[in-house]
Amino acid sequence: MAYRIVSALDLVDDAALIAAYRARHAVGAVWPEIVRDIRDRGYRDMEIWQVADRLVMIAEVEDDFPREADPAVQSKVAEWELEMDRYQRPIDPAGPKWVAMERIFSLRDQPSD
Repeated sequence: MAYRIVSALDLVDDAALIAAYRARHAVGAVWPEIVRDIRDRGYRDMEIWQVADRLVMIAEVEDDFPREADPAVQSKVAEWELEMDRYQRPIDPAGPKWVAMERIFSLRDQPSD
């Protein structure tokens, strides 16, 4: 059974950099090695949503997530991450880039009439 992970990250607050970041994530713009690595690591689906300079990633992952990375593509993954660093700004400078969010409400858990 899959489960969801929701994470947040900020972008550098610069319109040109935000536009470039969005372009790097357009359909077909993400390097195929990165897409392969994401799928191989146990992601079933992933979406990144944006408002202003805030990103929210919603990921559906397999029960055995995270899976071991394929060493054959890790140099390309590192290259991609280095490129993304110019656009991204961690919410907490001392923390990881993407910070896991905590769910505080679910309609499914609410009593019905």
